[in-house]
Amino acid sequence: MVARTGVSRIGAARADISRAGLFAASLAAALLIPAVAEAACYEDIGCTDQDVFPEGFLMRRAQCDILWEMRNSIYKERGYCFKTPRAIRHFGNAGCQYDSENAVPLSRIERTNAATIKRVEQMKGCL
Repeated sequence: MVARTGVSRIGAARADISRAGLFAASLAAALLIPAVAEAACYEDIGCTDQDVFPEGFLMRRAQCDILWEMRNSIYKERGYCFKTPRAIRHFGNAGCQYDSENAVPLSRIERTNAATIKRVEQMKGCL
């Protein structure tokens, strides 16, 4: 048996659009609001838009590079325009809409996860 020693990304979850929601999705697209976001999902902790990430688990199991990717993935999924060369290289800015992190329309769970990840990054000396 092999013990797991880190956090690994397992894919993306796509929100289902019902037939009734098709009109709303079309309207949102017309208004340049992302109607369907792809959430990053990670083994053992869940998806960025559905699950609250446990701080203790991240402290024990996630390395700085993974924490950076997790936090910035949340903003990328919602249309943030990155400014640093590293983030632009990694995520790109295609389709970005928001120049300010505070303007990015995050759900309560996404905002909580971003704050938790940043706090862990600070405690680990990543930032």
